[in-house]
Amino acid sequence: MNKEYVLKVAGLTRRLPICPINDKLDIAAFIMFSDIELTIACAQELKKKLPHCDVILTAESKGIPLAYELARQLNVPYVVARKSIKLYMTNPVSVKVKSITTEKLQTLYLSQEDADKLKGKKVIIADDVISTGESILSLEKLTEAAGGTIIAKSAVLAEGAAAERTDIIYLEKLPVFFK
Repeated sequence: MNKEYVLKVAGLTRRLPICPINDKLDIAAFIMFSDIELTIACAQELKKKLPHCDVILTAESKGIPLAYELARQLNVPYVVARKSIKLYMTNPVSVKVKSITTEKLQTLYLSQEDADKLKGKKVIIADDVISTGESILSLEKLTEAAGGTIIAKSAVLAEGAAAERTDIIYLEKLPVFFK
């Protein structure tokens, strides 16, 4: 029988599979893709906690549904930092990132056009889960390079030690499972 973690967030209950990260650590896999009810409910609850902003920024790919729905509800644009340079990108800005759910070091990119959308703007970073904080830090660096100002760092869940941070806004804690 597979192990599960029962998550209660934004008035909903979801059963998350427990997945191994390494021989000492397991995490509960929180995936918003395809769960429209969850995405809308989480955005509604986060919206209540967030200051007014000009733009939402997220990293490809798991934060995209939340960023879209937050942007829709707040009536502001959103920007996605991409994991690779796309043909349409001009003068991309980049930073390196090492996430707990990704095996190797990655690079996040913003096209010049997307960087321009952040310049001089009040930016909220939105992600599904904040764990080590590396993805958020990379998005902060991209925003700084683009000339924007981070006014809030947000997520649906704060995983493990991230729940002790005072610089993030989140809805619920997500435990990690040590073996």
